This record gives sequence, C-alpha cells and structure tokens, in this order.
Amino acid sequence: MAASNNRRRESTLSKLSCARCCGDFFGYLLRLRVSPEELEQRYKSREIDKILEKDKHAFRRQVKLLLLGAGESGKSTFLKQMRIIHGINFEPELIKEYQHVIYQNIVKGMQVLCDARDKLDIPWEHPTSQLAANEAVMFHSGCLLDAEQFHQYVPLINILWTDGAIRKAYDRRREFQISDSVSYFLDELDRISRLDYKPTHRDILHCRKATKGVFEFTIRIQNIPFVFVDVGGQRTQRQKWTKCFDCSVTSILFLVSTSEFDQVLAEDRKTNRLEESRNIFDTIVNNTTFEGISIILFLNKTDLLQQKVKNPETDIRWYYPQFTGNPHSILDVQNFILQMFMNVRKNTKTPIYHHFTNAVDTQNIQVVFSSVKDTILHRNLSALMLQ
Repeated sequence: MAASNNRRRESTLSKLSCARCCGDFFGYLLRLRVSPEELEQRYKSREIDKILEKDKHAFRRQVKLLLLGAGESGKSTFLKQMRIIHGINFEPELIKEYQHVIYQNIVKGMQVLCDARDKLDIPWEHPTSQLAANEAVMFHSGCLLDAEQFHQYVPLINILWTDGAIRKAYDRRREFQISDSVSYFLDELDRISRLDYKPTHRDILHCRKATKGVFEFTIRIQNIPFVFVDVGGQRTQRQKWTKCFDCSVTSILFLVSTSEFDQVLAEDRKTNRLEESRNIFDTIVNNTTFEGISIILFLNKTDLLQQKVKNPETDIRWYYPQFTGNPHSILDVQNFILQMFMNVRKNTKTPIYHHFTNAVDTQNIQVVFSSVKDTILHRNLSALMLQ
C-alpha cells in the first residue's frame, strides 16, 4: 500500500515538473498576449488544479497559516475577506454582534474626536456644537447598543460631524488614537441609523474590534483544509504567539499597516507604529523555529498610505530622514517601506514573498490570495500528499 502511494505521488510530482516541455500548452499561452510573469502564474495555477483534482483523496495534511502583525494591521479584516471570497456566510448572530460593534465604533469615535478637538484647541464653527459635545461625552460607549438606543444618539452625532471643528480634528488624527474606519461609518450615518439596518459586507470589513487570544477558522479550498490562525497583535497579546509556533505551520502571513509611518502606538504613546511592525517582523523572520517556512508579507492599507502621500502637509522624511525619494510618490514610499522590512532578514535563503494590499477591498484581496494560495500549494505539494 505504501509503495503504491509513493509511486502515485512520484508520478504526480513528475507531471508537475515536466509539464513545461509541452509545446502545445506554451503555444496557447503565447496567444494570450500576457506578460511572462502572468504566463508563469497561470501555468502554475492550472497545473496545481489538475493535480489536486486528480489526487483529491490523497491528502493527509492541512495548510496552517499564521496571521501575525501588530495591532490594527488588518489581520481580522483579512480573515473576514476569506469568508466573503469563499462564499461562507456570516451567521445571523455574528451579523447582529457586528451591528452592535459598529454602533459602538461610531459613538466611541465621536467621543474621541470631541476630546481631540478640545485638546487641540480647535474652535467650534457653530455654538450649538459645544452643547452636543457635552452630551456626547456622556454616551455609554463601553456597552453594546441596540438600534433604538443608537438612534437616540444620531441627531447629536450628525450635528458634530457636520461641524468643521470635528473635521479639522479628524484631519489631525495622526496626533491621537482613533480607528481608521470612523470616517467611513460617520459618512454612512443616515443609512446605518435606520431601524431596519443590517450590516453589509463592506460595513463588516470596516468594523473594528480588537482580537484577544487566538482565533482559528478553517476553510476548505480545493479539497484541502486551510486553517487560518488569527492572533491578537497588541503588546499584551503577543505572549500568546509562541503557543502557535510549531512544526505544523505551513506559512506565515505577516501584515503591516503601511500608512502608520507617522503614528505612535496606543500602548506607550511614543513608539512609531511602523518601527514596531518592523521590529516584530525581525523577530519572526529571523526565528529559527520558522526556518524553511515561507513568509508572505502583506504591506497593507495602501489606500490610506496613498491619501497621506498625496497630502502636502505630510512628509515621510520627517519620520525617516534616510528616505531619499519623492515623498509624494506612492511608488517611492512603497519601495522604501518594502526595503525596510526586507533588510531585516539575516538569512537571504529564507523565502519572503510580498504583496501590497488593501484589506477592505474584496477584489484586491481575491487577486492577492489566489497568488498566495498557489505559492503555498506549489511549495508544499509533496508534504500534503500521502506518505
């Protein structure tokens, strides 16, 4: 039985390695008029699909992916995208929970903005806004609100969000701690405040709730169980990471919030967030536990990075004097941040793949994950087959 399985595995892998010799296949690809990189990616993807379909009963292992990164880097958002992309519906009770969290995100966000306006000494545009702000600070943001309770707060929140003072405070958000998604929800307040409101996928993707502990989620992709392990990224949660560091890990997906080059940690109010991410990445990529394990670097929040790069009042050189490119060129800034992370690798044989991502953009993540999935399966195909 073992000999038969070995022969089948060797035959299958042989087909994968020899298929390049197929003239008809490459003739077809040349007619597609795509780049050499795209030809390679399509070829690899199709060959993997053929093998998985033919030998779909021959797999004994699962693909285990660790999602690592600092807090608010987008790990949980990426995991939500995996459900959406693979057609796994959110359970009704989970949607209800997200609805409560969205209400909480809005109320807490407005309280933070009111506090920031006061500390930054930005004058109100309208006298009535101060009265609204006085009431807003009394909101119970620490508890979950239902639709009727939230609806009572909406008029005051509307008054505040339309006041230029709050908008100016939001524009200076790098100077204080506030969720990236606050403006999205406040701009959608009329829709969200309806009593029959149900969160959309886009709402759920923007919903922010800190991950505490270790959360596992399994999706079957091409008959193989993909186990995603999401671990909290805040400093207080990182001691739990070591529990996930074992030989069963197939790959590490490390997420970085590239837009945070001008922000500091909520934990100590002084450490640059991008530097914190790089230091964490250093400990992961140079950890002997992960020797030989592929690491996939997601340089995330490219949409927010682009907003900052285009802003004439923001300059990456204020935080990284060694930057020599154009501070308002998204490509120059992205390349600089990429090299920051790639340069911490001590062993150049450690495989690192990278992608620039926007975790709230389903189409972007779908394209990126298709490439990531093929890379993972291609590197681990023999290990996934029966011994």
